[in-house]
Amino acid sequence: MAAAILFAVAGGHAFAEPPGDPTAVKKEDGKYVDKEGNPTYKVAPDGTVDWYTYSGFRRYHSDCHVCHGPDGEGSTYAPALKDSLKTMSYADFLGVVASGRKNVNTAQENVMPAFGDNPNVACYMDDLYVYLRARSMDAVPRGRPAKHEDKPSEAQQAEDSCMGKH
Repeated sequence: MAAAILFAVAGGHAFAEPPGDPTAVKKEDGKYVDKEGNPTYKVAPDGTVDWYTYSGFRRYHSDCHVCHGPDGEGSTYAPALKDSLKTMSYADFLGVVASGRKNVNTAQENVMPAFGDNPNVACYMDDLYVYLRARSMDAVPRGRPAKHEDKPSEAQQAEDSCMGKH
């Protein structure tokens, strides 16, 4: 949520650095993180993806693909998030998803609604980021990942907490 506040204070302008090297260097609370501490994906040599990449695929296709196209490929009225994540930082991603964005020029008007109050998106922002980051690096192909890790107990606990379940 701090990222959303920073984004809003910055007047909607992104100042953070691009995402950098996506290589997972450690696992914290069931999630893989890169050397900067940002959530990232892990794909085994046999194509098995981590739980969060798989969950991100599911959430993306539940709430984001209608505008942004299947597999983050974009559409006629919303950008390809697969490409956006090549240069968008984790903090900027959180800010845009939570607070929304409006881009207006002489040719078109693009509006990304705010999803910060929608628990079906807000509770899974890291999952969405990880999936789209993997897509941006071509680490996972289009379509549903064939194999995935089991859901970590930490993921279930975080989901229950965010959704108000005890």
